[in-house]
Amino acid sequence: MGILTSRKIADLYGRFKEIDVTYTKEIVQVIGLQADQVHLKCVSDSFPCVIHSSSFLGAKVVANVNSGLMEKLQQTNNSVSLRFCFKNSDQGSPLTFFVASHAVGHAAYGGSVDAALFALQFTQRPPDDLIDIMGRFLDANINSTKRRDERIIINADTLRKLGILSNESIVFIQGAPRRCLLRDISFAEAKIVMAGADKSLEGQAAALRFDFQDPRKSFLIKGKFTQVEDVESRKDLLALVLSFDEAAVPMGYKMRLNDCLSTVRAGQSGEAEGASADGGKA
Repeated sequence: MGILTSRKIADLYGRFKEIDVTYTKEIVQVIGLQADQVHLKCVSDSFPCVIHSSSFLGAKVVANVNSGLMEKLQQTNNSVSLRFCFKNSDQGSPLTFFVASHAVGHAAYGGSVDAALFALQFTQRPPDDLIDIMGRFLDANINSTKRRDERIIINADTLRKLGILSNESIVFIQGAPRRCLLRDISFAEAKIVMAGADKSLEGQAAALRFDFQDPRKSFLIKGKFTQVEDVESRKDLLALVLSFDEAAVPMGYKMRLNDCLSTVRAGQSGEAEGASADGGKA
């Protein structure tokens, strides 16, 4: 890893190491966890498990107590390794790694006599890959509130950073699709430009589609038009602001925006450091 990446990993670890994330269905999909490939390894045996939650210090997993796991834990003085597996868009094969752990306790799960919730304490800092994946998720979750109104102006550079093929999109008004152009977007809203619209659309409900690539994913975000205004020198066009229903904004969309904002911020920081290093000369 490069120096900047190492600094980023250290920053993510320091900020979020104690935050416990519960693995909901949406979170599992967003982070690309391949749940069927996750297991505990004790000595040379593997035991299927489901990750309930994790932080950078430990995890809680659900496993079968009648699988022989309890006997193996007794043999190893509760030492065990947790295998993570994530989809990897950069390579064909999935990203897998083990985290050395110590089982510090367990309790019956959901009233079952067979399943138990095991508390695991990591015996060392987890791999950088886990810190990067979960850190990006946590950073996006915080910034979606902290930086909710910070806009990304749509141009060729930001389209590339966002992973959006084109500024052309579709907005659904009363269920009917209408072509539009993305002008700027944020965690809270989007401004679009559309032909054949009128100012009576203000206050109406609508849904805007976003098509991302690498990996390919589409989001349809609901909201309502809160502002409609003329486009200078174009009487045939209107600019409309769609304010999102915050509860309907997908986590995947938030992570895409946050990655873009982080890239822009890192570039600005690098430019500032360069200016400082050469005395501020252009």
